[in-house]
Amino acid sequence: MSLHTTLIDAATLAAMAPDEMLIVDCRADPAGAGAAHPDKPEREYREAHIPGAVHASLERDLSDLGRTGQGLGRHPLPLEQAFSATLGRWGWRPGLQVVAYDAGSGALAAARLWWLLRLAGVREVAVLDGGFAAWRAAGLPVEAGTVQRTPTEVDLRFDASQAITDHAALHAEPAPVLLDARAAPRYRGDTEPLDRVAGHVPGALNRPYADNLGDDGRFKPPAQLCEEFAAVLGDTPPDKVVHMCGSGVTACHNLLAMEYAGLHGSRLYAPSWSGWVSDPARPVATG
Repeated sequence: MSLHTTLIDAATLAAMAPDEMLIVDCRADPAGAGAAHPDKPEREYREAHIPGAVHASLERDLSDLGRTGQGLGRHPLPLEQAFSATLGRWGWRPGLQVVAYDAGSGALAAARLWWLLRLAGVREVAVLDGGFAAWRAAGLPVEAGTVQRTPTEVDLRFDASQAITDHAALHAEPAPVLLDARAAPRYRGDTEPLDRVAGHVPGALNRPYADNLGDDGRFKPPAQLCEEFAAVLGDTPPDKVVHMCGSGVTACHNLLAMEYAGLHGSRLYAPSWSGWVSDPARPVATG
């Protein structure tokens, strides 16, 4: 079986044997735990999901909200032990193809799960291009209820070099190039619906994650993505790029897009804007 490491389309996924993969439904509410209906993603999963898919909670499985308030942002990274336990509950094993999907573009938890697995050294993971919307549009089957898989023992370790959690590291020499995935009005500081201060980290560039997608809600071709990232980053090597957003979730969409475009080696500033502004002494830029 061919392994998929960035994106997979609905037809290819539908043709794969269920026992050859782990499918993870990552539909999430962008407002996170503070949303008016925090149980909505799981309820929608129980109503209809891709056959065989388990459910991932952005707050419980892909973040550690117990560490909120420690300067790590609104969605702190899960600890290695907790993430390993989650994978074990899902029945993951080394070499198993993982496919993550969101409601649509993969901008939220699907890309986050993709990146977390890569952080743990797992490469056999892809995001469903177009998400659950593309699956439904293709007329493919769904099922209701919940899926229980045979648990496994998992003990993974994160590659700490791929994630920046120390805010001071942004000022190291040579300083990395920060790429902010938030929408332009939030980056400029025109509005801020979630965090205590509006604006951006001084010197950060802006590449809204939505720009990675075409009108059909799927990722643009690799060559086009490569050109568009170059228009923002110039001749900055990919391994000198550090992605950020509001809380370290949608930034993974830009990470995924760069990898899909063949621009390998960029990293994540995990606390992102919500972590940066946790200290009022840190400077804020607008415009």
